[in-house]
Amino acid sequence: MASGVAVALLALVPLGFVVTYTVLIGPSEAWDLLVRPRIGELLWNTTRLVVGCMAASLVIGVGCAWVVERTDLPWRPLWHGLLVAPLAVPAFVNSFGWVSLTHAVEGYAGALLIVTLSYYPLVYLPVVASLRGLDPALEETAYSLEHGRWRTFRRVVLPQLRPAMLGGCLLVGLHLLAEFGALQMLRFPTFTTAIYDQYRSTFNGPAANMIAGVLVLCCALLLTAELRLRGHRRYSRVAHGAARPVERQRLGRARWPVAGLLAALLALAVGVPTYSLLHWLSVGSSTEFPVGELLAAAGTSLGLGAAGAALTVVLALPVAWLAIRYRSLASTAVERSTYVANALPGIVVALALVTVSIRVVQPAYQTFGLLLVAYAIMFLPRAVVSVRAALEQAPLVLDDVAHSLGAGPLATARRVTLPIIAPGIGAGAALVFLAVSTELTATLMLSPIDTSTLATEFWSASSSVAYGAAAPYALLLVLISIPATILLGRHATLAAPAEGLAR
Repeated sequence: MASGVAVALLALVPLGFVVTYTVLIGPSEAWDLLVRPRIGELLWNTTRLVVGCMAASLVIGVGCAWVVERTDLPWRPLWHGLLVAPLAVPAFVNSFGWVSLTHAVEGYAGALLIVTLSYYPLVYLPVVASLRGLDPALEETAYSLEHGRWRTFRRVVLPQLRPAMLGGCLLVGLHLLAEFGALQMLRFPTFTTAIYDQYRSTFNGPAANMIAGVLVLCCALLLTAELRLRGHRRYSRVAHGAARPVERQRLGRARWPVAGLLAALLALAVGVPTYSLLHWLSVGSSTEFPVGELLAAAGTSLGLGAAGAALTVVLALPVAWLAIRYRSLASTAVERSTYVANALPGIVVALALVTVSIRVVQPAYQTFGLLLVAYAIMFLPRAVVSVRAALEQAPLVLDDVAHSLGAGPLATARRVTLPIIAPGIGAGAALVFLAVSTELTATLMLSPIDTSTLATEFWSASSSVAYGAAAPYALLLVLISIPATILLGRHATLAAPAEGLAR
């Protein structure tokens, strides 16, 4: 309990920063800053983008997962790997690919299209894992009661997919609340881009703090909605179930049109940014290949990504353990508190840690340790969601059996629980690695002097409209993201055996 509370307190540091400065502003000035027309415009833009992207990602993610796992679609393993591939292309690289080819994507429609293409795998992956872990007997029983396929899906399958769908949508929503690079390139103003503009012009201005406070409220609403919709059901099973494949639905004449739709989706999500990068590499007037700088930036990105992922997963374990093994209002509050910072832009988290380090632990200022703490605070929800989903399907009765055989808590965790949740831990680490290796604003503010990553070098070149110079860094970003993306794809494959172990 103590370790989980400590992690929650660490995650709440940025919120404390925002609240403190909001109180210092005073109620009168705070109200004047909140009722401006600009706040209403930003709220409308942020809300419709988050809701639209969550809805579109849910439809695409669930639809693709169902087609791959429950139909006779040809080359299903290949399609599964390709549908995960957009995670290897950071959202701001995707935006760069589109904007550098056409400015028609600037604005709401283009922003909705591009962020959906970037984030739908966050819904697709957990839904695939859940579909592979379902007992076929549930559907067969529904069919024996003369339920049709649609009614069976709606009343039997869909409720079992609820944790996966809600967890994926929660990640999409939280990430969009804090998205900066992609939306800045697309010239679509949201709370995050406005905060960046305010800090850049006034550095920690009152207006920026009030906007950050509104973002915290949006995050709270999103977390509350997810919690209410998820409910308190348990989804783990102890019985072995049926170890046989599910009968797949025949697509018939629709097989090739469905495959064509998937190909079109992948062409938009992966094909366009890949073509754009190759195009600027070959024709860009500023194109160059500084091998030493590229390798140094890649090495730094890989090191920070691996260290950040390891630290974040370690911090996520006690939080997820509390949330599942000791269900209560207190454990729920601990878990929910770790999500707040994910809705805040990296610049707010960075400023909070700069303030704390200078006033409390000054030697930590501009060190890699402080930068890793910032990564852990920002991306903790990615690890918590993955570990929590794995723990949901690890029955508590297995712990009780181990205890009855004389195994202590640590031995039980090491020999029983950790092997079951290992795929979830790996997926969480991969998600965090992808986020850390592409993080921009916090890295710029907190990294030691003369430190460069692929993301910061890419941003510097693309901001100067040097598309050719930016392309090599973007291409390397995609290449180092591929192994983590493959691991995420394999997580869905490993999920079913892991769940079988839990039964």
